[in-house]
Amino acid sequence: MSKTKKNNTDIKKDKASYHHGDLYSSLLKIATTMLNKQGIDSLSLRKIAENVGVSRTAAYHHFKDKNDLLCAIAAQGFNQWQKQAEKIFTNNEASKEQQYRDFVYGYIHFATSNPNLYDLMFGRTIWKDHGSNETLRLAAFPSFDFQVKMTKHWQETTLLPNTESSLRLAQVIWGTLHGIAKLMIDGVYTDNSSVDEMCECAVNLFLSSVQRSNIS
Repeated sequence: MSKTKKNNTDIKKDKASYHHGDLYSSLLKIATTMLNKQGIDSLSLRKIAENVGVSRTAAYHHFKDKNDLLCAIAAQGFNQWQKQAEKIFTNNEASKEQQYRDFVYGYIHFATSNPNLYDLMFGRTIWKDHGSNETLRLAAFPSFDFQVKMTKHWQETTLLPNTESSLRLAQVIWGTLHGIAKLMIDGVYTDNSSVDEMCECAVNLFLSSVQRSNIS
């Protein structure tokens, strides 16, 4: 069986469990499944409605166009990641250093486990030319704000350097992790051990900067 046929079969199996009492959630769930398995080019409201078993008109009651749908999928991704970040941040059984390390590894794992979703969340498809809508912004901005909050807390506990603003440091950390994630997703690096080493380097780089400042 070809990969495309297998993916279509999986999607049909997924839709068998849906009910139309909450059509918005059903459309969003199967759209996310299609994105993960077949990529962004596979998405259209007509195909999604067909897979759910409703008319295209019914789908348009919930999403005005494809961009609206893509923003909803990406917003769901930001919410999913923030829940993971909050779980890491509130793990009182872990040291602050372990929390930070878990955050770094967790971010890369989330990105590489959901490559199509990650590319959508941070890609030009929905951000360029003011393509983002309110649904996306209400999920994406708080997600990054939470990372700034974590960064500020780790600075206050002297885990991260407090010589820089929390916002700028959070941006630099995110930029570093985003770069590692994209190198992996785009196939530049395919060896997991290399990614682990890069993650560890990212952890040590920021933590050692505190040690250097303390020595000076």
